[in-house]
Amino acid sequence: MRHFGPGGDLLMVDVSHKASTVRTARAQARVRLGAEAATALRDATLAKGDALVAAQLAGILAAKQTPALIPLAHAIPLGAVNVEFSWDGDVLNIEAAARTTSQTGVEMEAMVAAAVAALTIYDMTKGIEKGITIESVRLLEKTK
Repeated sequence: MRHFGPGGDLLMVDVSHKASTVRTARAQARVRLGAEAATALRDATLAKGDALVAAQLAGILAAKQTPALIPLAHAIPLGAVNVEFSWDGDVLNIEAAARTTSQTGVEMEAMVAAAVAALTIYDMTKGIEKGITIESVRLLEKTK
């Protein structure tokens, strides 16, 4: 499966011959915050509101927009998207999970959800601290 035709033109990979199966993916983003921003995030005392709730919603909405953001990504029916948070010191771990019954995988949707949730955290905490970093966005698991 290639994204280029014989003349070098871009092509969407043809998955029409594949059977629809249940497919899942989990992705993670890590956001490193300083102590002040981490405390404000944990305590939901940010001037912009509860950033974890906003980031959760942003991640879910972003997963639904993946084909509009990633060229040649297939529009697939999402059965579920979840965004959850955990702490490792002052590092916020964001885990996004996506599920579909489709002819193609759902890993791009999970990674887009994690990335946009991380960007939302950055946006909502940047007024407190300038040194926030999004350290990684990665696929944790994919099933067919």
